[in-house]
Amino acid sequence: MPPLEIILAGFADAFTLVNLAFVLAGVVMGQVVGAIPGIGPVMAMAIAIPFTFVLDPLVAISFLVGINKGGLFGGAIPAVLINTPGTPDAAATALDGHPLAAKGRPNQATRMALFASVTGDTFSDLVLITCAAPLATAALMMGPVEKLALMLFAFSVIAGLLGDSLAKGLMAAVMGLLLATVGLDPEQSTPRFYFGYFELYDGPPLVAVAIGMLAVAEIFRRMAGARGGPRPAVAASTAGDRVSWADYWGCRWVMARGAVIGTVLGAIPGIGSTAAAFMSYASARTSDPGGVPFGEGNLRGIAATESANSAVMGANLIPLLGIGIPGSITAALLISAFTIHGIQPGPLLFQTQGQLIYGLFGAMLMANLSNLLIGLVSLRAWTVALRAPDSFILPAALVFCIAGVYVSTGGMFGVAVMLISALLGWAMGAVGLPVVAFIIAFFLGAQFESLLSQTLVIVDGKPAALMEHPIALVLLLAAIGTAIWLGRR
Repeated sequence: MPPLEIILAGFADAFTLVNLAFVLAGVVMGQVVGAIPGIGPVMAMAIAIPFTFVLDPLVAISFLVGINKGGLFGGAIPAVLINTPGTPDAAATALDGHPLAAKGRPNQATRMALFASVTGDTFSDLVLITCAAPLATAALMMGPVEKLALMLFAFSVIAGLLGDSLAKGLMAAVMGLLLATVGLDPEQSTPRFYFGYFELYDGPPLVAVAIGMLAVAEIFRRMAGARGGPRPAVAASTAGDRVSWADYWGCRWVMARGAVIGTVLGAIPGIGSTAAAFMSYASARTSDPGGVPFGEGNLRGIAATESANSAVMGANLIPLLGIGIPGSITAALLISAFTIHGIQPGPLLFQTQGQLIYGLFGAMLMANLSNLLIGLVSLRAWTVALRAPDSFILPAALVFCIAGVYVSTGGMFGVAVMLISALLGWAMGAVGLPVVAFIIAFFLGAQFESLLSQTLVIVDGKPAALMEHPIALVLLLAAIGTAIWLGRR
């Protein structure tokens, strides 16, 4: 763990006026895009990453974190008001949120979602702050063999949980690793698969691939599925009851359980907030003390889902900062933001960039408070964003994608890579290959190849040499067992 003065200096950097302004802007943007069904914070983060190149690293990453945190709650707004989740993880919130709104209490439903979201998010952030540094210290004791085994275990979990089947997940991950081989060999600096395009010497631009496969592919998919005229969302009144302290306190155990479920699942790469939300909802139903039935407007149902899906956000950064493996697609996007500013996530980060990391922790706590205050002040105003038609939103988002990639890559070559990536992402989605597994494998490809080369040298091609690395052996067996178990399921 860094010295106390480094920790205090990091928190001092977080609470500057400039950083506060960008955190507030990120939270506002996240809530707006989260309230627009189909957009979501992932697309907003992907578009915003290139524009953060000129910012200070802490300010840039704090801005992206603000977008993510704002979007976590923003997705619940249309789920409650019009039964259309703004983000996939808000689908469980609609089960009780919309029935409660239909009873004339949409304000109570959205406020309960806000309070539960901030509660779960803050809990996971505190776990992150206390656990990430010890985990990073333990990771420093691991050699290349152990790190390679850990990465293989992570790939088995990601491939098994993100795809329709284990085979499709593994296929997507292998495709991502194959794309990562484009450019210079990390060991011998030999150019590979660049086909005469010297712009590919450093590999395909990370930002162009991420924006293309996540944002632009989704834009193309929605444009292709558009039928008829513009589709404005249904206006909804926000008049209704408030959430009293008794209502909040009555949901305390449900929120606590949801926060724990979200934190545990978020720390495991690949599971995601949607699974956490539904698991927490199911747990709340089985332990329901009575009252309003679930599915008919029960506040505990809203508290269970929102506390769980929001708790995943902070926990996703535990494997990212501790061992350099992203736990979700938003964490993978943060890796590209770190890379743009010349920072390599992983266990050494706490030694080389301790002040930056604890500044990020301070910004996350500040974003939670901003999320609460902005939501309380302007909750009703977010419903205006629901009326924006697709004919305005999608072209504007596409223009921002093109402009952002052009600026970050320095020319039209990056835009071409983005469009090709978008077509690839669209095709993968059509056949059921998980895009998230592809992107995470692509981001980790260079590191995976280096660890593989070092491991082959250490073991000298002798599998029996793994007996000298018991931790790696356990992780490899866990990877095989996980693959078999998830493959059967």
